[in-house]
Amino acid sequence: MSTSEVNPDEETNSRWKDLSRQSSIDALPKGALDPVYAAKAEVLNRAIQDIGFGRYQRWLFVVTGFGWLVDNLWPVSISLILTPVVTEFHFRGPFFSLSQNIGLLVGAIVFGLGCDIWGRRVSFNSTLLLVGVFATVAAGAPGYVFLCVFASIWSIGVGGNLPVDSAIFLEFLPGTHQYLLTVLSIWWAFGQLFASLIAWAILPNNSCSVSVTDCHRSQNMGWRYYVIIMGVLMIVMWAIRFFVFKLYESPKYLMGRGRDAEAVEVVHKVAAFNGTTSSLTLKDLTRFDRTSGKGVDTSAAAAIKRNTEKFQSNHIKALFASAKLAWSTSLIISIWALIGLAFPLYNAFVPYYLATRGATFGDGSTYVTYRNEVIIASLGIPGAIVAGWLVELPKIGRKGALASSTLLTGVFLMLSTRARTSNQLLGWNCAYNFTSNIMYGVLYAMTPELFPTKDRGTGNGLAATANRIFGIMAPIIALEANLATEAPIWISGVLFIVGGAVALLLPLETRGKSAM
Repeated sequence: MSTSEVNPDEETNSRWKDLSRQSSIDALPKGALDPVYAAKAEVLNRAIQDIGFGRYQRWLFVVTGFGWLVDNLWPVSISLILTPVVTEFHFRGPFFSLSQNIGLLVGAIVFGLGCDIWGRRVSFNSTLLLVGVFATVAAGAPGYVFLCVFASIWSIGVGGNLPVDSAIFLEFLPGTHQYLLTVLSIWWAFGQLFASLIAWAILPNNSCSVSVTDCHRSQNMGWRYYVIIMGVLMIVMWAIRFFVFKLYESPKYLMGRGRDAEAVEVVHKVAAFNGTTSSLTLKDLTRFDRTSGKGVDTSAAAAIKRNTEKFQSNHIKALFASAKLAWSTSLIISIWALIGLAFPLYNAFVPYYLATRGATFGDGSTYVTYRNEVIIASLGIPGAIVAGWLVELPKIGRKGALASSTLLTGVFLMLSTRARTSNQLLGWNCAYNFTSNIMYGVLYAMTPELFPTKDRGTGNGLAATANRIFGIMAPIIALEANLATEAPIWISGVLFIVGGAVALLLPLETRGKSAM
């Protein structure tokens, strides 16, 4: 064999040895991944890093940000329209929240696990359309049963957004810019603020008074106008995703599915979109197949096996491939579960708490209630920005930021029960919303970083599923508990504090490390 035939392979081998010596930059522990997959993922990480943060990633920040906005906008919307809906239809309000949470659970399971089977693009291009269509139709609901059914259906789309969108954004993000996954939660804060502003503008003058016993539809059109506006907004955002911006399938997802050539092609397309080039070649990936001694079985039996494997539990098992990864996966899912119960147990009924306790303090008007909602919501935006700063501090990182913000969220929530004036209540709620947005910003960023790309949709889906399952329990507790008492608030506060303590036990710190 001539020297010209040997040198390229020797040079390439040297490059991969250099990469293996730099394994400390990877977020996951050694042994948690299939070695061939890990080697290829590292090559793709390098390729994305070489392309850098450019026009494609800036577009992704916007279009995946829609998913964050929607994830908060609709639960907040349910709480905002709860009072006029109950006044008109005369039913127990927590059933409305329950129907939403059931839909969120189904969406997290279907789209979270599904995006590892049929890819990111299908889920990305369908969730917002589902939300927009069914939300708009729900505005014509003749009764609460119809409304609850359609709330469940639109919530399937809402629940499917974040497991998919967080995976997409992370997988195209250079390791040096992974803090932006935390900053992306600013869209989550915008969702709450936008919902509160529209409610403040529409609901006070187009809703029946809570003291009215016979509320006719013509007197209570505010919540219908509100739902139509939100439904149309969803369709507009879907159109931007589908017609204006073309999403490429994740290269690491394609590689994990054995489609190396397509993965390389996507990397070059992203580079071109950013106005640069990439040196990545197909040989950079396929050489690991040869090194591992694995060939491709082209038999009919093997083809059938490859097509049926996607429906097996491999993606779930991979999340528990090592003791450290299993512990990490279990803890992060537990945190999502605790917050899944704590957050809606309070947030779903914030307008109710503000109105009833404001009435006790002598100021519980509809106008003041929605005005205070806007003030509280505005504190979420600086919270998201602070989260992006905290996670990059060496002595704090993801773990420290998550633990401290979750603990403070619980403390501020419990302190709100000590308020003796409307202004005190507003102040404690502002502090609560500030720290809870830091908490969610860190949690949304850290969670996908803890999972390998080929199983990331499943990991995100399991975390979101735990969150939604426990979220279903919140309205059930509200049905049994007396919302006029402080008991639900204390339960919520304690759950946040426990979640913060659990965060301290996480074995992995992903700050400054590339997601695999």
